[in-house]
Amino acid sequence: MTPGIEYALGAMLLFGLGDLVYKRGAAAGAQPHHFLMVQSWVFTPTVALYGLATGSLEFSAASVLWGALAGVFALVGFYNFAHSLRTGSISINAPVFRLSFVLTAALAVLLLGEPLTRYKVAGIALALAAVWLLLGAPAPGDAAGRRESRSSLARVLIATATVGVGNFIYKLGLQAGADPASMITAQGVVVITLATAFVGAVDRRIGPSRAALRYAPRAAVVLAFAFAFMVEGMKRAQASVVVPIAQMGFVVTAVLGFLFLRESFTARKGVGLAAALAALASLAYA
Repeated sequence: MTPGIEYALGAMLLFGLGDLVYKRGAAAGAQPHHFLMVQSWVFTPTVALYGLATGSLEFSAASVLWGALAGVFALVGFYNFAHSLRTGSISINAPVFRLSFVLTAALAVLLLGEPLTRYKVAGIALALAAVWLLLGAPAPGDAAGRRESRSSLARVLIATATVGVGNFIYKLGLQAGADPASMITAQGVVVITLATAFVGAVDRRIGPSRAALRYAPRAAVVLAFAFAFMVEGMKRAQASVVVPIAQMGFVVTAVLGFLFLRESFTARKGVGLAAALAALASLAYA
């Protein structure tokens, strides 16, 4: 089994839980910019405490520079993902958002020379099939509903691309000697600064909504450990293996959406979940 796979699986579970919290926050009326700001206030101290507890919080130029760059991409990605959930289904948008692993894996293979094995190809292909199956057929609706759906899709596609690049930046930082906890903490500092400034510019004050204060801290704690586990896994294994597994949190999100948000479960989506499990098994031995 691939080294570091346990970190990737832990990240997968946590990313899935994080996506569900995002949806709950959006349903409660949390504005995306408020949500990201409050999340950053809790995310960064949580990662820093993780680094202190594990003795891995050692800042270097590589940690600061690569972490700051990743922070810009993370802010754009998660803001647009949060915005997309205001009108989009979590069982659709979460799988699309997690397709960022395709871009990350492609960049790792093309630019870093990571090998493209049969197991890896099969795993990524099965993951793509799982996403397609979980998306299902588009729901009928009026013109306004279709416009909302297109707007939601555009947001989630922007989020997918930016997070895919951001995840690749982590691997570049690790190769430059950055420590995972330090790099993610530096990322958090950038996100705190930009997210808080953005809220101040838009609202003319720093006053997060009650919904953001309720849900964003939960997402922050879950995502802090999700990012830490994913980057720890990337330190030990290839990005083109770890990131696809970690980003398959859409499986967790879809299952929780079926169970707790009363989203429809069909035979097609059941096959999609089976394909996702097969993808995990294949990637674990890539």
